Amino acid sequence: MNPYPGRIIRKGEADAELVKAIQQRLQASAYRCVVNGLYDDDLASVVSLFQAQNVDLLGNPLQVDGKVGPFTWDRLFDNVPKVDAGVPSSALLLQALGVAISQVGVREQPEGSNSGPMVDRYLQSVGIAPGQGGPDQRYWCAAFLFWCHEQAATALGRGSPLVRTAGCLDHWNKAGKLPNVVRITKKQALADPTVVVPGLIFIQDHGRGAGHTGIVERSESGRLFTVEGNIAPAGSPGRNGVGVFRSERRKLTDDELVGFIDYSRA
Repeated sequence: MNPYPGRIIRKGEADAELVKAIQQRLQASAYRCVVNGLYDDDLASVVSLFQAQNVDLLGNPLQVDGKVGPFTWDRLFDNVPKVDAGVPSSALLLQALGVAISQVGVREQPEGSNSGPMVDRYLQSVGIAPGQGGPDQRYWCAAFLFWCHEQAATALGRGSPLVRTAGCLDHWNKAGKLPNVVRITKKQALADPTVVVPGLIFIQDHGRGAGHTGIVERSESGRLFTVEGNIAPAGSPGRNGVGVFRSERRKLTDDELVGFIDYSRA
């Protein structure tokens, strides 16, 4: 096992060989990243995903901060059994999930305004100017996902295949007409839960044209661990969405679940 260098490795790290060693270990663990010696936003996103899906030597969750400290280092460079959480099946989905994780903690400013520096950027990515979105601005979860995949696609030097929309159900309907995009219905997922893998986009139907969406981080025995925009933080007494947070509340049996969209082949 490589000895820990005695400092936290983070964005802007000057030791290119040290960064390359981290990138090579991530590749060996099936995480896709370029081995170029640069600790940039892209690498921080991949490190965050690695941290979210692994535990330290004592079995405790790693802190998800995109930095390689002693616990993340030990997990990277030791043969500790990995949490069987799965890795997205394409570079785009992996990168997009990493981008989504990097946004956890972003909040509306002020809360309840459906606005703020980052929320406005999410909405602008689907063509909605701040304050002019109507119902689609109130439900900015789909815009958040489009922005994440757009950032991921840019980092990979390609275009994003996602439907450019702020409507959750509009996304579901239009995705069904795209080549190489697979929709997995709730019925199919219940029949074979193994088809629900990290990087898939889930769609919910709340009725009267309203919906909700997020990205799957992992799935365990019918329980979904997700990253979502426009939701309330865990433990919040209210239900109004105020930011980007992780969620453990979704299940394959949820009445409102429509299904999942898989862009891994697009």
